[in-house]
Amino acid sequence: MSDRPLKPAGVADAAAAQRADEADRLGRAWWRRVPLVVTAPREVFAALARTDDADSGARAEPILAITTLAGMAAVLLTPAWGRIANDPTVDGLVIVVVTFIAGAFYGAAGYFLLGLALWLGAKAVGVDAPMRIVRHVLGFAMLPAACSLLVLVPVIVIGFGDDWFRSGGDDEGTPRAVVVALGLAFVAWSVVLVALGLRVTFGLPWRGVVGALSLAGVMVAAFAVLPSSF
Repeated sequence: MSDRPLKPAGVADAAAAQRADEADRLGRAWWRRVPLVVTAPREVFAALARTDDADSGARAEPILAITTLAGMAAVLLTPAWGRIANDPTVDGLVIVVVTFIAGAFYGAAGYFLLGLALWLGAKAVGVDAPMRIVRHVLGFAMLPAACSLLVLVPVIVIGFGDDWFRSGGDDEGTPRAVVVALGLAFVAWSVVLVALGLRVTFGLPWRGVVGALSLAGVMVAAFAVLPSSF
């Protein structure tokens, strides 16, 4: 084996390979942490306190999956979605595809808009952290909302079928309200995890957590109300 030093191109290739291996290792570690959001959330939120670029970048794929699934759950519970199949040309495959696409948009919008509101709320109570880390707390806390699909889809398919996506079906009134309430229970679980994340990741006292969530809630409500006032 030659002891000659590597040429600059060889050094660059070796460094790139090392960075790729490190990114792959960190990515696998964050995928393994996803179930822990439910079973051991403090461990996950403590790990989110790391702010180096490599570790932060490794969280992107799990967060994308979680937010997309959470967005799909939100789409299923949206009242307007209950009329998508009024058009006779819309079949089950179209509903699945459009729900996935709309869920991706809903998830991305919620992740960035709610993340902005949460960051502003946290900043107002003294959290000096990058917006990206606050969004990561929100992203992993959305896991229960994403997991609600495991309950909502069977309930909708078995209990209502196509009527869920048509106006005037068997889901009208109380049955739909019950399913929506079931979905909102998972959302409430996610909110509790957001509170725990603020507490563990940033070391906020509980009064600071309540203040940050309250301010974020006010801003989200303002975002929702303002467009209707014009």
